[in-house]
Amino acid sequence: MNATTITIIGVSFIFFMTTLGSAFVFLFRNKISERINSLFLGFASGLMIAASVWSLILPSIEQSSSLGKLSFLPSALGIILGCLFLVVMDKIIPYFLKQEKKVSENDKIKQTFVKKHGLSKSGKLFLAVTLHNIPEGLAVGLAFGNAFIAGQLSTFYSALWLAIGIGLQNLPEGAAISLPMKEQLGSNKKAFFFGAMSGVVEPIMALIGIWLSTSLSNLMPWFLSFSAGAMLFVVAEELIPDAKNSYPSNIGSLGFIIGFVLMMILDVALG
Repeated sequence: MNATTITIIGVSFIFFMTTLGSAFVFLFRNKISERINSLFLGFASGLMIAASVWSLILPSIEQSSSLGKLSFLPSALGIILGCLFLVVMDKIIPYFLKQEKKVSENDKIKQTFVKKHGLSKSGKLFLAVTLHNIPEGLAVGLAFGNAFIAGQLSTFYSALWLAIGIGLQNLPEGAAISLPMKEQLGSNKKAFFFGAMSGVVEPIMALIGIWLSTSLSNLMPWFLSFSAGAMLFVVAEELIPDAKNSYPSNIGSLGFIIGFVLMMILDVALG
């Protein structure tokens, strides 16, 4: 394969795996039981925390090593900014949507993302995972951009392996978006659509990363930790409490452990 073909495969693969994960929603024809819903919410919580630590926070600290003992600074500030971003979005987005007075078939979709006083659980989850996909797409783009600069086929294969690793991580993330949305939207197709759309930013950011590969690398620690902050905020505020409240047992905690261990294995083995 030539360099262009390898790049196209790598950039396409990361989106394809998110879409494939979102398709898991079609495996459940009937309404998801409270027990299974609690399991999925716990699974999504564990998955997102592990992804935040191994895919985002640790790489952010490593890429800030030039700061010495202050290498934690971009990560710490980025996490705080990511949390604050979701808090602000929680107030701003519902305000703008309230300005729309037309009643249409899209009302149910709006209600899925916006509750009375802010973003819904699904809305925050969709936003957080989408934000998380931005630095992942950039990382793939930067890897391929550096390969183009180096001009060696071996560097393209290294970038491809990075894309494969991130793509495999996207498989459970797509499911973590679409399955909870099925409960609120009442439609497999709509839940699948939004799950897939959460991954659209990755190939877009990958192309941007290729274009900006020579100048954007210094900002990666901030992008990574910002996304981690958004994900941790959603897990702490929405997913874990709902996982415990959905079904009065430890099934949500079991799902949390499964999701955490699975994403840890994927991150360490493929990172």
